[in-house]
Amino acid sequence: MEKISVTVITRNEEKNIERCLDSVKWADEIVVLDAFSRDRTIELCRRFTDKVYRDNWQGYGKQKNLCAARASHRWILNLDADEVVSPACADDIRRELEKGPNHPIYLIPRKNFFGGRWVRFGGWYPDRIARLYDKTQASFTEAAVHEELLPKANGGVIGHPLEHYSYRDMADYISRQNHYSTLSAGEMVRHGKAGTWWDLCFRPPWAFVKYYILRQGFREGFLGFFLAIAAGFYTFLKYAKTRSL
Repeated sequence: MEKISVTVITRNEEKNIERCLDSVKWADEIVVLDAFSRDRTIELCRRFTDKVYRDNWQGYGKQKNLCAARASHRWILNLDADEVVSPACADDIRRELEKGPNHPIYLIPRKNFFGGRWVRFGGWYPDRIARLYDKTQASFTEAAVHEELLPKANGGVIGHPLEHYSYRDMADYISRQNHYSTLSAGEMVRHGKAGTWWDLCFRPPWAFVKYYILRQGFREGFLGFFLAIAAGFYTFLKYAKTRSL
C-alpha cells in the first residue's frame, strides 16, 4: 500500500484547523506550512503532528508546493484548513492507495457549506477538485489565487466528497470575494491581460445567467439568487480592478 502525506497551508486558521486535522488522523503523515499565524493555529496543529513549519506567504500555489516538498511520501492529499475528509471519502482514498493508484492525480467532489447549509445547485456541487496526487508527477501552478494541479491529463475520480465549510455568512463571502478579485486582477495583469469594456459589460450578466439559470441556482431560493448576483459582481470587480491596474 502506498503511504500518504496530508499537506495543509495555514494562516490564522484557529477556527477551522482542528476539525480539518482530526479528519485525517488516519494518514501516515500530516505536514503543515504556516505563514506566521498570529492566533493559536500553530499550537492546535502541534496536537496532531510535529511536522509544523513556518515560511513567509508566497501565494497559494507556491505555498502548497513548498509544503509538499517537506512531505516524506510521494502521494499527497492537499487540504485547505476549512475542509474535512468525510469517513466515506477517507475509505475511498485508502482503497485507491491499497490497490495501487492508476492515475497521477485524482479529482475529489466537494460538499460546499454556506453558513452551515449545504449548497447543492448553482455550480456549488459536485465541484470536483484535484487534491490527491503523486508529487513526482504533478504540482500546483504557482498563481497567486485559483491555483491548479497540473498536468490534468489522465486524472482519476474519488467517489465520496470532501466537506468544505467555506463561508460563515454573506458578509464573509463578500469580504473574501473582494480579496480574491484583487488577487485575480493582479494575476491577469501579470499575464498581460486588460479589462475591456466588453468584459465589464457582458461578462458579469453572463456569470449571473450561468449560475442562476443554467446551473440551477434558482433551486436554492434566495441564497441561490444572492450567490449568482455575487458571482456577477465578483466578475465585474475582477475586470474593473484589472483595468485600473
